[in-house]
Amino acid sequence: MPALEIAGAVKRYGDLVAVDHLDLKVEQGEIFGLLGANGAGKTTLIKLLIGLLQPDSGQIRTLGLDPVREARALRQQVGYMPQSPVLYDDLTARENLIFWTRAHRLPDLRRQVDETLALVSLSARADDPVHTFSGGMKQRLSLACALAHRPRLLLLDEPTTGVDPKLRQTFWETFRAMTAAGATILISTHQMDEAAACDRLAIMREGAVLACDSPAGLFAGARAHVEIETTTGSAQYHLTDYAHALPELLRAHPLSADVRRITVEREPLESIVLRLIDSRS
Repeated sequence: MPALEIAGAVKRYGDLVAVDHLDLKVEQGEIFGLLGANGAGKTTLIKLLIGLLQPDSGQIRTLGLDPVREARALRQQVGYMPQSPVLYDDLTARENLIFWTRAHRLPDLRRQVDETLALVSLSARADDPVHTFSGGMKQRLSLACALAHRPRLLLLDEPTTGVDPKLRQTFWETFRAMTAAGATILISTHQMDEAAACDRLAIMREGAVLACDSPAGLFAGARAHVEIETTTGSAQYHLTDYAHALPELLRAHPLSADVRRITVEREPLESIVLRLIDSRS
């Protein structure tokens, strides 16, 4: 059974179509990325998956459940981190975590609170009120709230906003450890390095999916600049289909004593994404 299954989902805000007849399937154990500009429909899609919004049409199943009709059963299995932290500033970090587990009718998880705070490097500030926290610290606490009950599915809406590079790396180590243990993660991002770290990736524009593949699959159609340097000179080539054209080029220039170096500069993922978006405009 897929962790997430979406068939023909539509969500409108008045005349604005935020999600446009979207089909998507996410398998269990994946880190699946949603990549797109602001307004692409990423946040709306995540809210549909968690049951915070109801689709106007289409079908959505989250862990096999209807996220609206079976919200209570789903809540104990899903962790959700919104784009902007939803925290109580007058409570401490520890109190926020305990309150969150109770508010969502989850079992008493006091034993896991300290472990979760350590996971996001907040142990030293566990008993400090949240209004004394920086933006990055609030982001860490927001992730802790999503992780506290060890969910089967984690829905993260741009989770590393305002987080320094070192902690961002720690977040991703946590994500990979969770999927290695069987959890599934859906993450929205506009960071290309994060997108490249996902198992699979959906590129979104105006509520629709333009492409869905592994990062390696998206690179298959990438462009590349190749320079072959020999003892007598060099030749340069611009390839429009890197994955298929490069092997053909190398077969035409077999390695021999006169070949000194072959340099390949592949088109970055950002350029591939922008080209896909422009081609569908």
